[in-house]
Amino acid sequence: GKKIPAEMEAQKEKLLKGFVKYGLSQEKAEQLWHLIEPFAAYGFNKAHAASYGRVAYQTAYMKANFPSEYMAAVLTMESGDIDKVAATMSECARMGIPVLPPDINKSSGNFTIVQNEESKSEEIRFGLYSIKNLGKEIADALIAERKMNGQYASLADLIERIQHKNFNKKSFESLVKCGAIDGLAERGACLENLEEILAYNKENAGGAARQDSLFALMANQISAPRLHLRAAPPATRKEMLKWEKELLGLYLTGNPLDEYREKLSALKTTIKKIKCLPAGVTVVVGGVVTEAKEILTSKGDRMAFAKIRDLADTLEAVIFPRAYIEYKSFFEEDK
Repeated sequence: GKKIPAEMEAQKEKLLKGFVKYGLSQEKAEQLWHLIEPFAAYGFNKAHAASYGRVAYQTAYMKANFPSEYMAAVLTMESGDIDKVAATMSECARMGIPVLPPDINKSSGNFTIVQNEESKSEEIRFGLYSIKNLGKEIADALIAERKMNGQYASLADLIERIQHKNFNKKSFESLVKCGAIDGLAERGACLENLEEILAYNKENAGGAARQDSLFALMANQISAPRLHLRAAPPATRKEMLKWEKELLGLYLTGNPLDEYREKLSALKTTIKKIKCLPAGVTVVVGGVVTEAKEILTSKGDRMAFAKIRDLADTLEAVIFPRAYIEYKSFFEEDK
């Protein structure tokens, strides 16, 4: 089962000796060995094939009859593998199932199905567990507080109600950058006022009970501290897409290649099509560099490995020294 011919060959003499010892003739032993030998390449017995066939039929049935539930389950299962999530989201787009960004007032931990009130169609909502640097504990705390005391009405309401040891600069910044609190405040303003927001959170440590006992005694309720944000330029579309890629692993509300759709379609070649072509074929494809890693060869020459993504799929490319010297400026992240 290891696909190592040398490993199989090493068993031959021992196995033949055992066959003969337990009653087979040398001829029968050789015949049996010839039946077993191909398994050094790959073994796929009938029970295995039947099991795979059954599971394939079951999953095909689920996808055909419960498409939203099925795709939400696949996204949850693959949430640790960004490439697989991206491919699954492309399939959701093909099936006409929108995948919505994470939302502090609407997301659960995993990917979930939500009903679009206007179109009455089903959509999939991104889960909080999939936000990088947030952590499961703080995600669970945010969801539990929302279920117990209702949705977060404002940024101040959110900051006052979340008193958790893991609610810090890193976790809050992740929520802001991925767009999870877009319904409460603008991303650029939140990041510009990050220190003030965290200080306000500390001031309100102890939650509503402490505030009630303190502020109820005040004759003038207006004197209670309030959260005020300094004016700041709003986040640009380019910044928002970059943050989504950084924290969710993929572009969710748009794509840096959107403005190049016409040029890409004119190529008539996609990364998905390239993967089906035989080795040695020369092709032209367009995309954005999502990852680039420069290395040194044994001779000390510089070369690189890069991941290139088009609107639907990702390709790993090797750029050898001569090409890398000439086109190095292309192989940088986000180019």
